[in-house]
Amino acid sequence: MTKKLVLVDCISQHLVRYVVEVEDNIDYALDTVVVEQSNVGFQEFSQKHLGETIVSHREISKEEYLKLFDQDNDYLSSLSDDQKLKFINVPKI
Repeated sequence: MTKKLVLVDCISQHLVRYVVEVEDNIDYALDTVVVEQSNVGFQEFSQKHLGETIVSHREISKEEYLKLFDQDNDYLSSLSDDQKLKFINVPKI
């Protein structure tokens, strides 16, 4: 049996809640979350991971794997090919 590499693209989703106090304009709370959420001190109320959704998959070659590895993980591009190949998941059956 020939072993294959399969690239699986997923989207990971989180439900994040914020509570914002406003005078009258409820829309201002929405704008505040969009503008302020990355600022230090703006607190999220809660967070829940909703899971991952597979959006695509395809078979790839070892060469394509190594090329994608360097593109997606440029900070690890100095690793040897053998070290890069250790990031392949091998299910235990």
